[in-house]
Amino acid sequence: MLTTQILPIPRDITDQELISMCMQGKDAGYTGLYQKYARRIYNSISRLIVHTAEAEDILQETFFNAFSDPERLKGVLNFEAWVKRMAINKAISHLRRRKIQFADMGDMDPQAEEDYDMGEDELFNCKVEDVKKSIDALATGYKTILNLYLFEKMSQEEIAGVLGLSHATVRTQYHRAKKRILLALKDKAYYE
Repeated sequence: MLTTQILPIPRDITDQELISMCMQGKDAGYTGLYQKYARRIYNSISRLIVHTAEAEDILQETFFNAFSDPERLKGVLNFEAWVKRMAINKAISHLRRRKIQFADMGDMDPQAEEDYDMGEDELFNCKVEDVKKSIDALATGYKTILNLYLFEKMSQEEIAGVLGLSHATVRTQYHRAKKRILLALKDKAYYE
């Protein structure tokens, strides 16, 4: 039985060197890029797609698409950003196929944050696990917008464009998601 051993990729090798290896058809280039970024890309996907197997499928499909035509790699300046954007778009498409609804509020203007209670800042002393559970308990539409904004650093305008919503809807749903998390954390603090 013939087995191939995957050699460790030196830590100081650059993405451009790995891409160059891919362009030459060397498996080590593909392996190096995958090993370097798969975990972080998976984390971005799993914030949107809760089911582990579905998130893993999207990860594999993303890297397959990224590597299927080495010529596409030629102009890539930031491999991680390029692949992450591709993965997020695939995750959003997956949510759309599952018929996840994002309510469009039209031109409704969200209520101003005048009713913000400074005592809510105490909630930031909650455990990280409690915050994660509160986010996971959100409806998929709220959770998607919150994760894209907070963790993927997309602007509300970008999110609106990707999801096909108005900016006002994204802004409103983001604020509603935030309030639901704060309420969930307040309830938890009350019962402790």
